[in-house]
Amino acid sequence: MLAVPPDLARCYEARLTQQNMLAGQRPHYHRWLRYYLDFCHKYDLAPADQRSLPAFQEKLRTKHQPESLRQQAGHAVALYWEMVSPSAAKPLPPTNSVTRQDTVTRNAFSDVMERAPNDSPVQKTSVEPRAPLSPSAQLISQPEKMATSSPHPSAPSTVVREQQAILSAPGAPANLVQALSQNNKTESAEYPLTGASWVWVYDELTSAIKVRHYSPKTLQAYQIWTRKFQNFTQSKDPRLLSMNDVKGFLNFLAVTKKIAASSQNQAFNALLFLFRRVLEKEFGNVEGVVRAKRKPYIPVVLSREEVDRIIARLAAPYDLVAKLLYGCGLRLFECLKLRVQDLNFAMRVLTVHDGKGQKDRTVPLPEALVVDLHAQLDRVAQTHEADLAVGYAGTFLPSALGEKYPRAARELAWQWLFPAMTLTSVPDTGERRRSHLHETLVQKAIKEAVRRTRIPKRASAHTLRHSFASHLLQANYDIRTIQELLGHSDVRTTMIYTHTVRSITLKEAKSPLDF
Repeated sequence: MLAVPPDLARCYEARLTQQNMLAGQRPHYHRWLRYYLDFCHKYDLAPADQRSLPAFQEKLRTKHQPESLRQQAGHAVALYWEMVSPSAAKPLPPTNSVTRQDTVTRNAFSDVMERAPNDSPVQKTSVEPRAPLSPSAQLISQPEKMATSSPHPSAPSTVVREQQAILSAPGAPANLVQALSQNNKTESAEYPLTGASWVWVYDELTSAIKVRHYSPKTLQAYQIWTRKFQNFTQSKDPRLLSMNDVKGFLNFLAVTKKIAASSQNQAFNALLFLFRRVLEKEFGNVEGVVRAKRKPYIPVVLSREEVDRIIARLAAPYDLVAKLLYGCGLRLFECLKLRVQDLNFAMRVLTVHDGKGQKDRTVPLPEALVVDLHAQLDRVAQTHEADLAVGYAGTFLPSALGEKYPRAARELAWQWLFPAMTLTSVPDTGERRRSHLHETLVQKAIKEAVRRTRIPKRASAHTLRHSFASHLLQANYDIRTIQELLGHSDVRTTMIYTHTVRSITLKEAKSPLDF
């Protein structure tokens, strides 16, 4: 593939900085630019000629890229045009919001849920000359400038074909037929029914989630379901979305995709948030939507002997992480986000900040881990001193704490208990900071330890937390005490562990006065 010249890459990066593009978005934009320049070189097209964009997007369509990713590619090319020929394109409005690339957690050409039709490859002679258009007017973000039709309105997409298959299938649910039939009717001639830009939807979705301080994982999940909903509706103008679209999509997930009940509920919650907080529409009732019944889940629990065997197979610092997961009942991300100041050896208390649901709690610090934790703190202090000696900017702090306390990032108390092995470069400032140990490293290490010990159970890092609760219950600890230690909001969540241990009861009836 044709490589982007270094000088051009630096100029393009400066253009992205001028547009206030987030750091996570930039690699995707650089990738689209590389694909575009390689396409123009391969088909002998002028990269600065705006007439090459339709051919490039047609090629993406033959590669089964959905409308949402083609819009993202168009945005990347538009920024390139504005950089090389400012007079040919109106400036795009700056944005610090999340566009399509943050909804794709893999690379830009990864498989997606819905695929476009596979037409014939584009040829050089297929580009029809036409008057140049402003990329800002063609592509992006303002609702009043959305495209009025899909690139190939005569060719039904995969979504339409699947909807038609559902409607024609024998025994199709009547409510599904009605929902999809009404959804396919023309609702308004004023707004486009396909091919509209949803960039502003993702902008508002990101802002609505961040202003409520929801977790990044919630943002990522809601973006993914919004992308799939956009693909299902063929990028229908968001102002035309209705409950018929929601019912059709949820039924499509349940009937055609047969996804798990938990995933259906997550999709439902994502669309509920999208309608109420982003589109500012009443969600209405969802009667008639096919939803799977969620089955009760019995967690996998290890015996104490199995826990010891797994920990013995782990190297440092993964063995200490596993001991805290089992010894304190922590979630994996709660353990990895521990800081030096969260350990209180005098009171033998471990403080968990910003747990699930943004809740804080304290758990007893195991006596058996005091020596290991002191040794870990010594290693953290040595690493911290070495980082400061080479100009390290400090650790990552929550929210805007670094602006309020500029020196806090370099203080030992704020350092991670389990620091990452390498420094992280911050693209916006060029600083090098230390993050915490990545969760995937711990997950892989525990999975490998389970495999090597040949334990015939589907155990993971979270299984150690399940084992903590089950063993406490087996030792006759009160269920409410276990609830507090686990950080559960509802005792019914904790009650699931009553199914993981053997019930020991007395059959003989006896008065409590005689106990």
